[in-house]
Amino acid sequence: MSDEAVIIHARFAANGTIAEISERPQGLNPQEWFDFLSYRVPLTYQALAGGRGVFRLTRADVDAFKVEAATKAA
Repeated sequence: MSDEAVIIHARFAANGTIAEISERPQGLNPQEWFDFLSYRVPLTYQALAGGRGVFRLTRADVDAFKVEAATKAA
């Protein structure tokens, strides 16, 4: 079950900031969650057309990152 693939979708605003991102932990705004993932797992990010991008991770990684990010945000 922990090998389940998760795709985190990100959508950029016209000014380059993150407007929306999935799997965001409570307490973080979209930009903070994107920045956290970008620093922790930059090689999992894939830029897409139309101001979008995705992170491809396992469920176990996403759950661990959510806990870590929420702890740092508190």
